[in-house]
Amino acid sequence: MKPLSNAALAVRESSTLAVDALAKKLKAEGRDVVSFGTGEPDFDTPDNIKNAAIKAIADGKTKYTPAAGLPDLRAAVCRRMMADWGVEYESSQIVIASGAKHSVYIALCCLLSQGDEVIIPAPYWVTYPEAVCMAGGTPVFIESTEASDFKITAEQLEAAITPRTKLIILNNPSNPTGMFYNRDELIKLVDVCVRHDLYIMSDEIYYSLLYDGRKFVSVTMLGKDVKERTILINGVSKSYAMTGWRIGYSASNKEIAKLMSNYLSHSTSAPSTISQYAALEALLGDQSSIEDMRTVFEQRRNYIVGRINAMDGVSCIVPDGAFYIMMNIEKLVGRTIGGRLMQDSNDFAIAFLEKENVAVVPCSGFGAPNFMRWTYAASMENIQKGMDRLEHFLRS
Repeated sequence: MKPLSNAALAVRESSTLAVDALAKKLKAEGRDVVSFGTGEPDFDTPDNIKNAAIKAIADGKTKYTPAAGLPDLRAAVCRRMMADWGVEYESSQIVIASGAKHSVYIALCCLLSQGDEVIIPAPYWVTYPEAVCMAGGTPVFIESTEASDFKITAEQLEAAITPRTKLIILNNPSNPTGMFYNRDELIKLVDVCVRHDLYIMSDEIYYSLLYDGRKFVSVTMLGKDVKERTILINGVSKSYAMTGWRIGYSASNKEIAKLMSNYLSHSTSAPSTISQYAALEALLGDQSSIEDMRTVFEQRRNYIVGRINAMDGVSCIVPDGAFYIMMNIEKLVGRTIGGRLMQDSNDFAIAFLEKENVAVVPCSGFGAPNFMRWTYAASMENIQKGMDRLEHFLRS
């Protein structure tokens, strides 16, 4: 047979989903697996949101919507951004898609021409470079370190720009690091972008999950020039525990929004109508569940940071937001643990899962080969069990 697409063959499997799939397989075989793989809140979707979906079904709201999403939902996104950040958008600038990941991909398809460069700070969410390549672009990485709280500087950004640079992707707060750029740090970065006429993709899906009294600052709050060149990515998955409902959204200038709508009209069309009505209730209804969830996440974060930093051979810094911790395993590289030589995070992940039945994500796929990503979007019971097994594993 004729060969398959070179572009498709170059796409790698998501390491987070691969770990989760293996953990579920072992669990199905009867093993007591504790998973810290996918970034999925363990909370249930609030009842008012579920009831809105049930009502939509009962009312027969099960037909197609416009490709860019329900007009009422697009208007609700505008209202939520105004309420949370004081940033004004029109409904025509909002595009609803099948999750924030889908929004990222569609935006890149509408922004990039073959060979355009996209700057991605590392560590990065594993999908960013793959999505850039799928859209015909070339990812360019800027390395950050634990010593810099996994943040890049304006000077690093300036040095990475070439005549082919089209945009930068910022994830704030970050998956996998949990770091957060404050207003002053963002201003320095966006000033470089404006000066070099770059687009900014700002993935703010974790915006409601900040700790220690930090206040969120959206890139779109930093001036008209910045807002005009920004494609804001968000959704309901993390804030409202709605991962499986698959509703993300973007906010951009009208030209980009129109292109994204056109692209959707010939690919997936709009997401599930029922999910859109649920998201409408999420954005306009009672918001108290967000703070309840955030408070629990902060307590879990404090516990897991304390446990990890009390163990020999591993460490972590305190994340500002999201629900991830980057565990440093540099001191373990070259040692044999659980019968396996530790060369990088992949070896650690395999050995830890095989010996202790704990699934964590190796950050080799995130641009940080000597780190493991733990999520504390898991019950305290499972976190305690995971920490106990980590102690036992390290003693081996």
